[in-house]
Amino acid sequence: MEIILITGMSGSGKSVALHALEDAGFYCVDNLPPELLLPFVELEKKQNARHLAIAMDVRSATSLPLVPQQLDILRSQGVVVKLLFLDSSTGTLVRRYSETRRKHPLSQLDTVDAQGDERRILVDAIELERELLAALREQAHVIDSSIIRASQLQSYVKTMVSTPGGQLTLVFESFAFKRGVPTDADYVFDVRMLPNPHYDPELKHLTGRDQAVADFLQVQEDVGQMQQHITQFLEYWLEVLARDHRSYVTVAIGCTGGQHRSVYLVERLAEHFTPQWVTLKRHREIDAV
Repeated sequence: MEIILITGMSGSGKSVALHALEDAGFYCVDNLPPELLLPFVELEKKQNARHLAIAMDVRSATSLPLVPQQLDILRSQGVVVKLLFLDSSTGTLVRRYSETRRKHPLSQLDTVDAQGDERRILVDAIELERELLAALREQAHVIDSSIIRASQLQSYVKTMVSTPGGQLTLVFESFAFKRGVPTDADYVFDVRMLPNPHYDPELKHLTGRDQAVADFLQVQEDVGQMQQHITQFLEYWLEVLARDHRSYVTVAIGCTGGQHRSVYLVERLAEHFTPQWVTLKRHREIDAV
């Protein structure tokens, strides 16, 4: 049996993730109380269920501390368990709640006359939610949904499903600093000082996946040095992280536009580490096109 447990910040896209998993053939349950997790899994075993997706969030705040121990019990029974945490910036969550006019599950506010007071109470509720979910976030594969489209999130979730459980998965992600640093990154490398193909008219509209851009960058000494230094750093510390039972490590590579240098390095690094580790690639900016 394989179980994907989805948790994270309210408004960060858990429903989108559940729909993606339903499309992938998972039996999905939303807002299952943690107290019912083990009995529910036992029931589904009797029904010969193979793939379950379960969403839990702060609506079950008082019993969330039970979840890590329950997941350990399931793993000891041979169940493959993957924990997915969906996150978004506080500003993004405030905007989404303002657009939908929904009430945050931790907000005790019914009516507020002053817009400033309403926003402050919402921010306080979001920050309290972060504290309550911090322990689960530490164990999970984190996806920052702040500025990605629903279709990108669905794609990332489906890609996660395809990875084998029980071993460390290495995620390389390119991004543009001008659009913000991904909050799901464990390590962030800034490559904006490297030669930029953007200023070559023939390369400007291409990406780091195109051969012409790769030919330009691979002959630059600084690019080779950066790739070597990141590789050496990861080769040493990934072994340590694996011994610490980490399931996912996300390495974000950022340049100005997230189109050329960061994309090229993500492609090269993923190619290098694939034989040894389960490796995923994401290109936040060009995947959105």
